[in-house]
Amino acid sequence: MENCFKTLARKKNFSADETTKLKRVLGIWDLTFLGLGVTLGLGTYVLAGSVAKNHAGPAVCVSFLIAAIASAVAGLCYAEFACRVPKAGSAYIYSYVTMGEFVAFIIGWNLVLEYVIGTAGLARGLSDYINALSNNVIANALRDAMPINVDFLSSYPDFLSLLIMIVLIVVMSNGAKESSMLNSVLTTANILLVVIIVGFGSTVVNVDYWKIAKEDIPKNITHGGEGGFLPFGIAGVLSGAAQCFFAFVGFDAVATTADEAKNPKKIIPLAIILCLLVSFLAYFGVSTILTLMLPYYDQDEKAPFPYVFEKVNWPTAKWIATAGAIFAITSTLVGNMFALPRILYSMASDGLLYKKLSLVSERTKTPLVATAVTGIAAGIMAMIFDIKQLVEMLSIGTLVAYTIVSLCVLILRYRPEDQNNCPNLELQSEQQNILKGVFNIFKKIFNLNGNKYADKFTNVIANWSISVFCTLSIVVVVCMKFEYFVSLKHPFHLAIFIFLVVILVLSILVIARQPQERSDLAFKVPLVPLIPCSSIFINVILMSTSQLHTYIRLIAWLAIGLAIYFSYGLWHSEERKKQKENNSETSVGQVIDRPTLTTKL
Repeated sequence: MENCFKTLARKKNFSADETTKLKRVLGIWDLTFLGLGVTLGLGTYVLAGSVAKNHAGPAVCVSFLIAAIASAVAGLCYAEFACRVPKAGSAYIYSYVTMGEFVAFIIGWNLVLEYVIGTAGLARGLSDYINALSNNVIANALRDAMPINVDFLSSYPDFLSLLIMIVLIVVMSNGAKESSMLNSVLTTANILLVVIIVGFGSTVVNVDYWKIAKEDIPKNITHGGEGGFLPFGIAGVLSGAAQCFFAFVGFDAVATTADEAKNPKKIIPLAIILCLLVSFLAYFGVSTILTLMLPYYDQDEKAPFPYVFEKVNWPTAKWIATAGAIFAITSTLVGNMFALPRILYSMASDGLLYKKLSLVSERTKTPLVATAVTGIAAGIMAMIFDIKQLVEMLSIGTLVAYTIVSLCVLILRYRPEDQNNCPNLELQSEQQNILKGVFNIFKKIFNLNGNKYADKFTNVIANWSISVFCTLSIVVVVCMKFEYFVSLKHPFHLAIFIFLVVILVLSILVIARQPQERSDLAFKVPLVPLIPCSSIFINVILMSTSQLHTYIRLIAWLAIGLAIYFSYGLWHSEERKKQKENNSETSVGQVIDRPTLTTKL
């Protein structure tokens, strides 16, 4: 059993000097535009109107601010790991180095799900927009010729979606720099159109729309709230923030380019931060202008800008908004298709997925097989599936990845730089001292001795405290779902809830009191452990909003992945091969003088 656990927990040895088959051609602006291409997607033109009407009212801009802060918390953790492990694979490779092979495979497999479904949904969305511009001529013809009468499938085979993906495969296989240039052009056009739309809208704003009295809301409006800037209260703003959070999902695509970035340790963290900053400014500006042009209760959920410009009799601006939506979808599609093959390439290079997926074109230096396989898979899904029934799984895969990255930052920050700097005898001595009294235990746990250097003992305390924090985060969030745990009408249950929250806060305090490792990185997350812990807690709250059937589908997807891992990945893992070689050398008493493959993290 112990050997089985060690096998599943084996960690990847990483060297900053490792070579890559891919070509390092991407600079800071390439990566920033890649992140913007994914985050500034269709949500720029749709999400603000939907959240304003159904959740937050004019305070939708505050919802975007809260969501941006929550995303930035996760983004800072990604930025630190990009400095520690400048390797393609994003959260997959980070967890492989920190938490072991099995967890890494689960994370990587979730990311594959996220990007495949996201890409399929975007391809279908682009097809729908093109159909709308042609008065649905293509869709009606296909529906009449080849109808599909299955509830969970599309009503017709959307060959246009498949064609879009085939064209994209050809473009993406032509080279990383060429793909990046296409994405940059599309994203630049998208940003310019957002600026134009905000500029047009700012000329007809009416501040009275932010202070509409309840009695002035039309009688036919069934969901108007209390009026004013916060018609649905703070709860509505927070509910809207949960929706807005997913607008910022996608910055992790920047981290998948580490093998193609010119100086990944420096430019990936900066690109992530720039991406989130520009995305927030765009979403904040769009949501502010939209609610100042038209009352929140009169917004259109599906196409707010064409609708609002039609209301103010600006048909030209309406077509600009439609063009912007097409640019946004296309740039997001390119960004997703750039990131997805890199994750498969990284997993296949490590032997956890089929080796052919790691094949790289000699001419273009791109993961050709992975690009073709993922593109065709996404194209088929877009062609035959009703994407709406699958899209909820996107949030789960993303939030799990964000949570693991934040957890990895915590673990590494309190891991001794020299794992052998505290001998077992010294650790045993420390443990014996603890038994002398409660006060001594208190001193050790809260580091009242002022120990400034991480060692095995402080690492054990930190790891146990992190485990307690993660467990209690889940328990507290579950309790928040039940009214009797947070109501004065049930004092016993409320006392239990308060006790759990106090222990949760104490666990953070214990972690904060432990000394951290002092590695010199280009970027490190500030305010550790507060920021990583905040990221974990926020992600747990957001994951709790998903429906049961979402988790059932996720379990089914994981079952497929585990079948692949235990039948192939476990036995073909490159780390397994390295371990066997090392054991073989040790058994025959050989000593080989060569540089180590590991690096301090």
